[in-house]
Amino acid sequence: MSIQNKALMEIAEKFKNPRILVIGDLALDEMVYGDTERISREAPVLILQHTHTKYILGGASNAAHNVAALNDSKVSVIGVVGDDYQSNDLRNAFNSTGIDCSNIVIDTNRKTTTKTRISGSCSQSVTQQIVRIDRQTNAPISSETEDRVIENIKRVISNYDAVILSDYHIGTITDRIIETTTRLANENSVKVIVDAQRDLGRYKGIYSMTPNLPDTQKHVGFYINNRADFIRAGNMLIEQTGAENILITCGDCGMVLIEKGDKYTHIPVFNKSKVFDVTGAGDTVTATYALGLASGAKPIEAAIIGNIAAGIVIRQFGCATTTIDEIKREIPNEISLDF
Repeated sequence: MSIQNKALMEIAEKFKNPRILVIGDLALDEMVYGDTERISREAPVLILQHTHTKYILGGASNAAHNVAALNDSKVSVIGVVGDDYQSNDLRNAFNSTGIDCSNIVIDTNRKTTTKTRISGSCSQSVTQQIVRIDRQTNAPISSETEDRVIENIKRVISNYDAVILSDYHIGTITDRIIETTTRLANENSVKVIVDAQRDLGRYKGIYSMTPNLPDTQKHVGFYINNRADFIRAGNMLIEQTGAENILITCGDCGMVLIEKGDKYTHIPVFNKSKVFDVTGAGDTVTATYALGLASGAKPIEAAIIGNIAAGIVIRQFGCATTTIDEIKREIPNEISLDF
């Protein structure tokens, strides 16, 4: 069976319409660059002459950034930050991309999740990452902060066409937040798409989930090597979560979509020739897939476009985004799939 180029083109054009809410572990990637000057006399370490600093949206923030790049910034985020200067940098990064961050909750007892990468270069070599500094609070959010997050979810969720729950396991996505989000979403006909790495069975009443293959195997407790294994694993997750379908990402082997009724579809990678950096590609898949579903696409159509979008961003360094025009240029004339 094949899917025609025209149908996918029409879906991509509709990406501009839906409003998406991203709830999850917000994070900032701080990229600090400098030129190698000399070895320090204080310790056997390099001294860098700072050249510039770049801020990139990471974690759940990256999923929102990917949505914003495709739907004229009709996206909002709900999450938790600390009362520190990194939270200001994160807000500025959101504002620069048009993402609504007015429903972020400040918790003075937590750090704003920030990953600082310090890189140096000299005239004889390319830029090399030297060290990474992580700032984050790993404990679950307090009950008081949880109440404030839930209050914001209750107030705005009906304004959106789809919700992405982006769980990087830094403490934002609690069981109460999952239950409140899915209940209110279902009451308002809002699709919930989950991107998580573990504890996959605790997401009840969702529409779909986008785990990668290693995380899926860890959850189901067996290796997935063939079609029957994928169907078995997908059905386990569908039964545990109540989802309509499960999209399992498989790296350079593409994706597998499992739908109710033992329906299996393998989506191959369409361009393997220019892979540079897979960082954030999962966020791109989830964001694009959610936009497709919210635009009225069939799950297989949304998954194909998500696959194409991921193939674009892995050609760039770090967490990256793509555009509707770039996606449309990459859509093949006809796509043959293994059903």
